[in-house]
Amino acid sequence: MRYEELDNPVLNKELPQHGLREGDLGAVVFVYESDGIKVEFVRVSGATQALVTLRVDDVRPVGDEHLVSVRTPEGSDEG
Repeated sequence: MRYEELDNPVLNKELPQHGLREGDLGAVVFVYESDGIKVEFVRVSGATQALVTLRVDDVRPVGDEHLVSVRTPEGSDEG
């Protein structure tokens, strides 16, 4: 899969050091020439939760059959 900037991939793995879980939705902010992409994951407020460089195998395309949900990251002082 070739991603473009502003595509919305779904995380395929847990990244607890960033407060991210498999299934979290991100936005591609940079595409590297190799198989790397920089993805931003944001909170509902628009604040950045994490900005991480991933391999394209670490994410999958979002589909029309998917639902978006809301959760509180572990270690957060909210809830």
